[in-house]
Amino acid sequence: MPVNSVPLSAVPCSQILHGDNLTFLQQMESESVQLIYIDPPFNTGRVQSRRRLKTVRTDTTEGDRTGYAGKRYRSEVLGEIGYNDSFDDYLGFLAPRLQQAHRLLAANGSLFFHIDWRESARCRLLLEEIFGGSEHCINEIIWAYDYGARSTKKWSTKHDNIYWFAKNPNDYIYNYDAIDRIPYMAPSLVGREKAKRGKTPTDTWWNTIVGTNSKEKTGYPTQKPLTIIERIIRVHSHQEGTVLDFFAGSGTTGVAAEKLGRRYILIDESKQAYAVAQKRLNADIPSATSATP
Repeated sequence: MPVNSVPLSAVPCSQILHGDNLTFLQQMESESVQLIYIDPPFNTGRVQSRRRLKTVRTDTTEGDRTGYAGKRYRSEVLGEIGYNDSFDDYLGFLAPRLQQAHRLLAANGSLFFHIDWRESARCRLLLEEIFGGSEHCINEIIWAYDYGARSTKKWSTKHDNIYWFAKNPNDYIYNYDAIDRIPYMAPSLVGREKAKRGKTPTDTWWNTIVGTNSKEKTGYPTQKPLTIIERIIRVHSHQEGTVLDFFAGSGTTGVAAEKLGRRYILIDESKQAYAVAQKRLNADIPSATSATP
C-alpha cells in the first residue's frame, strides 16, 4: 500500500511504516497523536550491531565453545542486525524531525525523548528551543540499570536520560491513578497498609535491561524494556489514543500500545527493524514503504 495513497491521519488503526521518518511525518495531520516516544540513535560514533547465533555439537576439537563435561560446540551465525550510529551533524538530523513531532502532538500531548549522556545536554537545549522554553520540560527521568562490565578508568555509565516535554506545560495528560506501584525499601517503617499498596516511582527508574535469555529479547541492538514503555504509555495517553514512535527499532512501543488498548504508528527506515517489528506484533495491519509526498 503506497503511503501517499491514503493520508496517514485518515487511517484509524495501527500502522508499521518502512522508510525515512521525516517523509512520513510531513504527511501526517497536525495535533493527531497524544503521545510520542522516541529512542533515536545516540550518536555513539560506532556501528550498533547484534549477532544471532546457534551452537551445534561437534565431535571434533574444532569447536569454539566448551560445554558441560568438556563437550565441544561450534557457533553458527544466523544473522546480524545493526545500524550505523554516527552523524556529522547530529542536531541537524534531529531538528526537522523534532519540529514535526511538536506539530503532530495534540494540545495536551507529550514527547518522551530517550537519549544517553553523550548528547543529552545538547538535545535538551534543542527541545527547549522547539517547544518554546524550559518550562515545557516537565521531567528529566533517569533510567538506571546495573548490568554489564565495569570501567577501570571512570565511573561506570549505567543510566539513560528520558526527557518529558509537554506541548502545553499547564495542560497535559498525566493519569496519576494509572501509575504502577513499586515496593518500599523499608516496608516495616511505613506500616502494613502502605507497604501492601507500594509507592509511586520518582524520576529515577530502576529497571534492568532486556536479559539475554528473556522471552522479550528480539536480537535487535539497543532494544528497550517493555515495562519502561508501558509505564509511559499508561500514564501519558488515554485508551484508544494514538502513540507515535518514529525510531521504532524492534517495535516495543507498538507492543506496549497494543497491550494497553492504544493505536500506534511505528516508523523505521531499517528493513531489519521493520521485519522484526512486523514479526513481533504478528500484525495484520496496514503497512507501507517510503514514497515521495
